[in-house]
Amino acid sequence: MNTAGCAGCGGCSLFVFGVIVIAILLIVLVASGTFSSCGSNPGNVEITKSTIAREPLPKGSVNETGYYMDELGWINKDSVLINGLKHFYQETGVQPYLYITDTVNGSHSPTADDLADFASGLYDKLFTDEAHCLIVFFEYGDGYMDRYVCGNQAKTVIDDEAADILLDYIDKYYYYDNFADEEFFAKAFSDAADRIMAVTRSPWIPVFIVIGIIAVIVLLLFWWSNVKRQENIEAKQTQEILNTPLEKFGDQEVEELTKKYEKKDEGNESKES
Repeated sequence: MNTAGCAGCGGCSLFVFGVIVIAILLIVLVASGTFSSCGSNPGNVEITKSTIAREPLPKGSVNETGYYMDELGWINKDSVLINGLKHFYQETGVQPYLYITDTVNGSHSPTADDLADFASGLYDKLFTDEAHCLIVFFEYGDGYMDRYVCGNQAKTVIDDEAADILLDYIDKYYYYDNFADEEFFAKAFSDAADRIMAVTRSPWIPVFIVIGIIAVIVLLLFWWSNVKRQENIEAKQTQEILNTPLEKFGDQEVEELTKKYEKKDEGNESKES
């Protein structure tokens, strides 16, 4: 019985060790996935977190228009781009409009203020509602700028934080060499919509949940191990007493042992009854 008890404790220890190793691996995997997603961004762009629970605009808010204007001939498959823009519209209720150009008021080198004024005037020319979000993407030579203008109704969804998320995704995918132009814009709008309409959760929450579960399991295993060890000790003591000849005990000891086990047997019978 003592040998079996030791084997059981050894198996329990191995199991605890295995559980701890698995927990460490899970933590490493989650953490590495978190950091790799940040570190792999070309241009070292960190996407703004969404901290607000947003509701899409009600249907009927938008006087639907086209989805883009490409003055540079970048878009070869407009269905790819439009699918990404429509996903943004479906999720937010705000219709996006992408304007791609290399000229602002006849200039290839506008200032940020020039681009802002151009975008504001363009919104009034293109739309008859307050539920659009216009993104003007300007590129000439080796540099680019982008500017957004949202209608008053659209701003209830595409607030400053949401707009930053969209611009961050555009900046991020702009540097992806394996994306065609329509693909990078489509993915930027699609991913931005998903992030905007959900509160960004900390990547460490799953790690803490796993740690908590593992801690509970380990505590239960240690408790079970201690119970089994105590049972084995008592069983060993009982076996040693039973195997000891009565001649080795004095008369008084024999009487005490007899009374002890008579009481124990009576207690067991009462429990069974």
